Amino acid sequence: MKVGNIEVHGHDVIEMMEAANIDYSRESLIAAIGVKFGADARFYTCSANGMDAGAIVDFLAAKGKFIGTPEAFRFDPARRCNH
Repeated sequence: MKVGNIEVHGHDVIEMMEAANIDYSRESLIAAIGVKFGADARFYTCSANGMDAGAIVDFLAAKGKFIGTPEAFRFDPARRCNH
């Protein structure tokens, strides 16, 4: 993570979710990301960058990182990448 123009790796979002140990909706996860990392934070992964909170949530969802329903999901530890 870089301070200033905040640039946050997607793994930091996953770690935040695991530490909270709660279910999220898309909206509640975006809000939690804003509280934790700031409204102006931008997110990156190994294959994408420049994402805002909504985009990183959508990216992680598209990569199959969540289990549950759209209204109540959490990170799926079985989907952890180890890099």
